[in-house]
Amino acid sequence: MSGLQERLTDGLYGLGWASVKKLPEPVAVRLGTTIADATWKRRGPLVRRLESNYARVVPGASPERLAELSRAGMRSYLRYWMESFRLPAWSEERIRTGLTVEDVHHLTDGLAARRGVVLALPHLANWDLAGAWVTTELKTPFTTVAERLKPESLYDRFVAYREGLGMEVLPHNGGTAFGTLARRLRDGGLVCLVADRDLSASGVQVDFFGEPTRMPAGPALLAQQTGALLLPVTLWYDDSPVMRGRVHPPIEVPPSGTRAEKTSVMTQALADAFATGIADHPEDWHMLQRLWLADLDPAKDPERTSEGSSEDPGKVRP
Repeated sequence: MSGLQERLTDGLYGLGWASVKKLPEPVAVRLGTTIADATWKRRGPLVRRLESNYARVVPGASPERLAELSRAGMRSYLRYWMESFRLPAWSEERIRTGLTVEDVHHLTDGLAARRGVVLALPHLANWDLAGAWVTTELKTPFTTVAERLKPESLYDRFVAYREGLGMEVLPHNGGTAFGTLARRLRDGGLVCLVADRDLSASGVQVDFFGEPTRMPAGPALLAQQTGALLLPVTLWYDDSPVMRGRVHPPIEVPPSGTRAEKTSVMTQALADAFATGIADHPEDWHMLQRLWLADLDPAKDPERTSEGSSEDPGKVRP
């Protein structure tokens, strides 16, 4: 992005946090739906990419079904943003009642044992609300990692936003972040990572909805090196103001094999858990970027340059 575009992007997100939180909730909901529908009707690159990703999740879906899913997906995505802009103004009671979680005992038992817990999530529904629920309802602080965004001031906004919700936020810069996460886990702490998209281009190859992609090795490596519990989490919306979630059973470290082999097995198990939640609620999977290896090959995707980079204003990944 140019300097002007970066300043515009930062200003728009700043405006969102400053103004949307002041709106009554029903007004914010209607605003989000209106923006989502207008974006969907334009059928720009983001909507087309969303439909391309949904085509893997719902094989054999007709163009009409994919269009229906992408409309619902954009509404879900804007619900995420409207909630996120308003979260700093939510009361503790609103946060506690904003999420119900199935099988949360997997998490609370691990925390009680002081073993250290890694929660790994895909881009489903509102992971920020889930984090705020953990710090509010469970009274448990945690550490997470944030992707470096451009402009830097926008990254600073996201860090301040998440720190205001009770999270410790580390920049995504490789070994330094990994070492800090490992220390938190060895102290019996909690680490939460969004882990369905590899940002390093050196992740672990997995089979995801029948095609190869890469997912980050970090969650599996942290569990191996620290003895922490690795728990997949999936989230979804229904027709109520309450988000739903599920903590899946722990992914165990294989008893034998090299570190790379163990990491591969565990990351595939994580991908399988993510796929279960995404298949059940595809419209709540906010994956507006290329994910599968076939889509990441420029030679096979002549539209690649037309969609811009992952740092375009419409593609900011929090």
